[in-house]
Amino acid sequence: MTVAELKEKGIIIYECLSGSHAYGLATEHSDEDIKGVFILPEEEYFGLDYIDQVSNDTNDIVYYELKRFVELLTKSNPGALEMLYSPEDTILYMHPVFEQLRGLQLLSKKCEDTFGGYAITQVRKAKGLKKKIVNPVEKERKGVLDFCFVAEGQGAVPVQDYLTAHGIDASSCGLAKIPHMHDVYGLYYGASGFKGIVQSNDSNDVTLSSVPKGMQPLAYMSFNKSGYSTYCKEYKEYWEWVEKRNDQRYQNTLEHGKNYDAKNMMHTFRLLRMCREIAESGQLKVRRNDRDFLLSIKQGDFDYDELLTQAKGIVETLSECYNDSDLPEAPDRKMLNEVLVRCRRMFYELV
Repeated sequence: MTVAELKEKGIIIYECLSGSHAYGLATEHSDEDIKGVFILPEEEYFGLDYIDQVSNDTNDIVYYELKRFVELLTKSNPGALEMLYSPEDTILYMHPVFEQLRGLQLLSKKCEDTFGGYAITQVRKAKGLKKKIVNPVEKERKGVLDFCFVAEGQGAVPVQDYLTAHGIDASSCGLAKIPHMHDVYGLYYGASGFKGIVQSNDSNDVTLSSVPKGMQPLAYMSFNKSGYSTYCKEYKEYWEWVEKRNDQRYQNTLEHGKNYDAKNMMHTFRLLRMCREIAESGQLKVRRNDRDFLLSIKQGDFDYDELLTQAKGIVETLSECYNDSDLPEAPDRKMLNEVLVRCRRMFYELV
């Protein structure tokens, strides 16, 4: 099902502007995101073709089926709660059926985990991005040999440097495990039939060879296997990020010179402050009155470490705020189920 089909069938019951327009953080360059709720026709809801979400290709227009939307509310999902309590001037359409949900008070102590937990996840993402910017990974991928070292004197040298110094080709060498020594091998040279240190440049491990009885190793070699595995993971993550990253946001990050995703950090503080406000006032303030502060973060006016310190300070206050709050422990699931059934029945009767 497509967004156009939802509209053609007349099954949308709620539609609102979301994101920066709802938060009051929109600028001239802000995209217009739309979210909403729909109710499947009876035959599709009761049949095998249940659809819980419909979106456009760019995912900036998203509609949730009523049941899915209510499920998100039972979990205190930040996005669903922001939709439910969107400012009046962002509501594009609201069917009378949806008014029953709109009037409910569904904030609870679970918001500490959902709003606060999501914000902390955003901080981790910002840290990960900073690491990628400050420590870019070379496009040319390293291989197993780059993580192999030969004991020499009181230290170790890269195996490739060692072999070059001795005029030996890695493909002419043989390796044999040293008993009781983890990832340490005897490095042999001078016999036919050796398979080399690796089978190819694409190998993910060293290669063992049969060594003639009594033959002494030329040297002892260690393969830093855990280091190689970590490198492969970071290499894959980095170049996948390069491929999928939002280039406009990345360029903005480079331009403000603070080496962190400023938009990401802006939303981190928005979520943390909303989380604390829920505990202190029992209200979800979607439209922000701290617009100037949040946009100053987006513009890169703060140093990264300064923002982390501020974020940590807010996180440390949340537990006490929620312990002192009169909010219920969780949304009333039974009541929400009753409202869900009532809304669906009412909609089917009307259509």
